[in-house]
Amino acid sequence: MTSESSGAGSIWQRTLAALAEAPEPRLVPRLIHHGSRLVLLAATAVAIFALFPAPRLPDTAVLERGVVAPNDVIAEFSFSIPKTPDQLLREQVEAASGIPPVYDQAPAMRDSVLREVRGFFESVDSITAAPVPAPAKEEALRDFLGRSRIAPTPTAVTALSDVQDRVVLRASIEGAIVASYGQGIAPGTIGQGASAILIRTPSGAERLTPRDSLITAERLFRAAADRLPDDAARLAELQRLILIRFFKPSLIFNESETEAARERARRAVDPVRSTVLRGEKIVGAHERIGEDEEVRLQAYETQLSRRGIGDAADQRTWIRSLGAILFNMLVLGIFGALIYFYRRLIYRDVRALLLLTALTVAVAGASALIARLALPTELIPVTFAALIVAVLWDGRIGLCLTLVLALLIGGQTPFLGITAPFTMALGGAAAAFSVGVVERRSKTWIFISLIALAYIASAVTVGLMLSRPFEEMAIAAGWGITNAIVASLFAIGFLPLLESFTGITTDQTLLELSDLNGKLLKRLSLEAPGTYAHTVNVANLAEAACRAIRANGLLARVGAYYHDIGKLVKPQYFIENQPRGRNPHDKLRPAMSSTIIRGHVLEGLKLAEAEHIPEIVRDFIPEHHGTQQVVFFYNRAREQDPNGHINPADFSYAGPKPQSKETAVLMLADAVESAARALPDPTPLRIRELVHRLVSQKISDGQLDQSPLTLREIDLVQESLSSVLTGMYHHRIDYPAPVAQPDPVAHPEPAAQVEPEVVAETSISERR
Repeated sequence: MTSESSGAGSIWQRTLAALAEAPEPRLVPRLIHHGSRLVLLAATAVAIFALFPAPRLPDTAVLERGVVAPNDVIAEFSFSIPKTPDQLLREQVEAASGIPPVYDQAPAMRDSVLREVRGFFESVDSITAAPVPAPAKEEALRDFLGRSRIAPTPTAVTALSDVQDRVVLRASIEGAIVASYGQGIAPGTIGQGASAILIRTPSGAERLTPRDSLITAERLFRAAADRLPDDAARLAELQRLILIRFFKPSLIFNESETEAARERARRAVDPVRSTVLRGEKIVGAHERIGEDEEVRLQAYETQLSRRGIGDAADQRTWIRSLGAILFNMLVLGIFGALIYFYRRLIYRDVRALLLLTALTVAVAGASALIARLALPTELIPVTFAALIVAVLWDGRIGLCLTLVLALLIGGQTPFLGITAPFTMALGGAAAAFSVGVVERRSKTWIFISLIALAYIASAVTVGLMLSRPFEEMAIAAGWGITNAIVASLFAIGFLPLLESFTGITTDQTLLELSDLNGKLLKRLSLEAPGTYAHTVNVANLAEAACRAIRANGLLARVGAYYHDIGKLVKPQYFIENQPRGRNPHDKLRPAMSSTIIRGHVLEGLKLAEAEHIPEIVRDFIPEHHGTQQVVFFYNRAREQDPNGHINPADFSYAGPKPQSKETAVLMLADAVESAARALPDPTPLRIRELVHRLVSQKISDGQLDQSPLTLREIDLVQESLSSVLTGMYHHRIDYPAPVAQPDPVAHPEPAAQVEPEVVAETSISERR
């Protein structure tokens, strides 16, 4: 995410030396200070033990597929090997699918269908027997068929109007219903794919009937059609329509009984795969562990974790628990010692320690859940913790936390072996290192890709070591890629909240503040264009100088952008914003001018605080002036009142002096940029002499005494400032004006040569 977070330029590392030199608290506060951190360490160790309460197993049981067993593993007691969840589920599904669906026979359906068929024909008889003309009968019959949802085709109307055809049709339909319904009529969706069904009669008798032997609606239609005489075949279509209209199956699906029978079948499946007897060899010495041996070992490990080792398990449980807690404390103590000796600022920050503790417990909690749900170890979210720590502090701390978490989680019972710690270490390391590659959140996909590649490499490496099939390696790589995507997105989402909690300003926030279209910077460009131009130049100088000494160039640039925003309040009182020939200070007393000049610091702090600019950026506003004196107006005051008492404090900035490398560099860049503008002939030699003189003045005045800059770094800063200023103010070639052709009418004067305005260096730099 940033190229600035590592090395001596880290935001956190920039004040580490000063804090390390701070005096230690007295004895009692010191005991409270360190004791509270030891309590936090112990509480974290106990919390992790609560997540993984099982005692650790002997090393001989820590074997994985593809590894050669160094010794015989003999069962100390009999135990069962359960089937895997997938295997048990598959067998239960097979058992349930073998249970035929249950159907209840309903004899009353025959009487219901017969009653409706007879009612239909009686209605037709009434219509045809009515004493009305034939056309009226046909019209009434068509209307009745329509209301009965039977298509009133001419063939149907003719057949039903004929008494003989009507008698034949009714006899064939009723005969087929009486003959077929006695055996039971099945619905169209009979059996739900089963080869047979179980039919239960009202008396409670049951019979298993093959699907092919069932009478369906289609067989009923064919049986009725067979009852038609040969000369009445034309009535077959009308007969089918009437049967379809009044058809009702007499076999009713009993869902509750079917599901109960299938559930009994599922429960009847034996969950035990096999049984190992006491004294039986689980795996032999120098034998390669395959799939069966791995299953037996895992079952043995589970039983060991429940029983303990040997007959004295109850007495030794508390000893093993104590050892587990001590294991957690010592592993976490490695990281605690690291931040105590090499990252004292983190050690002293309670919020930082709470965040690190929360991340550790979160990873351990997720790992425990993954173990209980038998999910892949590639889903352990160590990458989330590594990304958060690497962004807030630096990649080294993120890497150290990753390795400690890999050792910690890899030492818990469910993750004993090489797969979990190796996968965590590789994925977390990629997350910690990738932070230094990506500079913007918009390029998140880059470090997601890097983390995903690390998980792919881990899956392939472990797969080859343990002789896993390609399918397993591909699945493990897929889970790792999923972890990379989800953990990265979660880390990006939580970062603003964690920045606010810890008070840390990451380079991601600095990049957002460096947008020149931001509210304050946009106002500066419109209301104080001279200050804005000066700000941009100083930002370029400060960033280049910080990079030369491996300080945080991005922080210096952002600090330079905001260091003079206080001039927005009264921009006309600063020389870079004044039009030529106008200076409002000419009408003011020196003391008032000094107050206005020095007031831009307080105004800048107010504006920055109102816009929620981070404190680390606000520090540039007062520190870039330090405790310097506004010499120009101080000398003017002495000239106007030689015998009066003038308080030097009225002409000095309140400070503080620069406390970091970045603010010290900005003080120097600010001074040399302003002075360089006044050079009449900015040759490289004159620029170098100017830079050296101004830097020497700051040193002799003691302005750099509280900054961590070394003499070697000050030399490098001078070289960088001279180089960049030379490029900014290099001599340009004077192109001669084109020779004008003589005009017989007008004879213009030659172009006037304008000499550059010479302004005293001290007045330029001080009247800002």
